[in-house]
Amino acid sequence: MSVMRTAMKSTAKSVMKRTTNAYAGSPPESFAFEKIIYSKEDFIATVTINRPEVLNCFDLITLQELGQAFLDASIDDQIAVIVITGAGKQAFCTGADLKEQQEIILPTPHNYYKWMYAFIEMHDRLRNIGKVTVARLNGMVVGGGNELNMACDLAIAADHVTIKQVGAARGSVAAGGATQWLPLIIGDRRAREMLLLCESIDAKKALDWGLVNEVVPYAQLDDAVLQLANKLYSKLPECTRYTKQQLNFWRDLSWSMTIGHAREWLTLHSGSAEVEKGLESFSKKKEIDYRSIRKATQSGKRPSRK
Repeated sequence: MSVMRTAMKSTAKSVMKRTTNAYAGSPPESFAFEKIIYSKEDFIATVTINRPEVLNCFDLITLQELGQAFLDASIDDQIAVIVITGAGKQAFCTGADLKEQQEIILPTPHNYYKWMYAFIEMHDRLRNIGKVTVARLNGMVVGGGNELNMACDLAIAADHVTIKQVGAARGSVAAGGATQWLPLIIGDRRAREMLLLCESIDAKKALDWGLVNEVVPYAQLDDAVLQLANKLYSKLPECTRYTKQQLNFWRDLSWSMTIGHAREWLTLHSGSAEVEKGLESFSKKKEIDYRSIRKATQSGKRPSRK
């Protein structure tokens, strides 16, 4: 009987230990991430997309690793602020990895459905993290990179930053956050300008429009982020969490009402001639012949894949 009690106590301790660990964050190095850098210092967790050679775009693995880091930061009670950024000075994030899209998704469009799952899950974890998130914009913010920016609560940009959406010019639709959130953040007319013209706006205009909260010289970017993080730390955590929940209402509503449909449509569209033309333009560094595509449409035919 005493042996049974000892075994039961041992099991209880083991279960308690596992349960305690399950509700606490893990050391960043325990994840062995390949495409991101994850670090924790004091009350700040920093998540850096570490693909500067491809302008910090995200492939499937990057999306999955971002999601893992966000989940860990959300359950670590030592962490109060999460900073999201990109490696280097050239780019924060430039959205989807177009080389992966061309090689993996264009030949097998159903793979886009899998890619989009990881994209949606990453965004859901970020928005529901329960702590304040800060986008540290260190360079170009393009396409899905701007959607990542908008998914954060606050943003500080270096003064050389440019921001743009490119979907309508490159064979996609910016329905992974931009069509839903840009009108809420910068207003309907400005959102249409960004989404339909696909032209860059500079950091000053982004500040004027309310797309970022602060613009500073690049050399002062880290100090500005740290100063903001310290201000956020000096607020009550439960009140902060519920304030976020309330603030998220319109974003969550627009997202939940559209993102499933967007996933389906983008998957069906991912093998189309428009996507192929956009990816070819990217890989061969040449302009799309928009006139020929429109002529084909006017004749009642789909643009040729070749």
